[in-house]
Amino acid sequence: MNISVIVPLKNEEESLPELAAWIERVMDTHHFTYEVWMVDDGSTDDSWAVIQQLAAQNPLIKGIKFQRNYGKSAALNEGFSAAQGDVVITMDADLQDSPDEIPELYRMIVEEGFDLVSGWKKKRYDNAFTKNLPSKLYNYTTTRMSGVKLHDMNCGLKAYRKKVVKSIEVYGEMHRYIPVIAKWNGFRKIGEKVVEHRARKYGVTKFGLERFINGFLDLATIMFIGKFGKRPMHLFGALGSLSFFVGFVIAAYLALAKIFFDKVNMTDRHLFYFGLLCMIIGSQLFLTGFIGELVTRNATERNSYLVEERMDHTSNVTDEELQLAHQHNRRR
Repeated sequence: MNISVIVPLKNEEESLPELAAWIERVMDTHHFTYEVWMVDDGSTDDSWAVIQQLAAQNPLIKGIKFQRNYGKSAALNEGFSAAQGDVVITMDADLQDSPDEIPELYRMIVEEGFDLVSGWKKKRYDNAFTKNLPSKLYNYTTTRMSGVKLHDMNCGLKAYRKKVVKSIEVYGEMHRYIPVIAKWNGFRKIGEKVVEHRARKYGVTKFGLERFINGFLDLATIMFIGKFGKRPMHLFGALGSLSFFVGFVIAAYLALAKIFFDKVNMTDRHLFYFGLLCMIIGSQLFLTGFIGELVTRNATERNSYLVEERMDHTSNVTDEELQLAHQHNRRR
């Protein structure tokens, strides 16, 4: 199968028939083998009934229905698990993403060798103050912190090599940072393509201003897990040791001043309490890192790593042949 298209949606009953017909037209024109996964994230309208009707008309359209609203990340994660295409395309259901972009996105993955290609809505039709300006600030901050240089990190229109979506997990609201997650999992050939952004034709946006606050918190989580997920002591232990050392130096200075220079009322000084606070915080940070190491080392996936390629010349060799090879090496 060439392409799997994943469409997360909530309350988009009006746009789904037009979107399905558009995708089918593009796929047939370019002779792609494909499937479309429409993931209903707890819609309260007739979106699921529409998906059932579309699937009856076109068996290449498939659906997943959540019992309640879990969020876009959960919908994408389920779609990634179900996808079978060599290239996976994600797009929103509101018709603001154009299916006409699919052939070029597919070509960039297959012919140019990208692991992930993100759409860049260079010209947007959203409100400048509530969406465009906050989005620019968000993209700038994410680029600076993660090193993934994309102009539109949160664009719903993206293309992935199949191995990428099978190697990552998204939850909470981390769909905004899929390129960052992919980078931390070793997929470094990440590109972007200028795509058409269309004005919303039906319905209303499902995201409020709180997405920006949650987005920065999720970014901090991803940065921490990416760098220190398997070695928390390297962060907490280093910070704790530094803080404890500062507190110890202050305490040593005050003790020496009292013993050798007859200074009095040392415990009434602000410096004394600052040093005490540094040692307490340092001890807590160190213990946090230690507990984190215990949790990590007892986790079931502590030694789960992504292997890009493996060479095993002995996979088809008999035991007798192995024994002869060992004898030959000993003679040498």
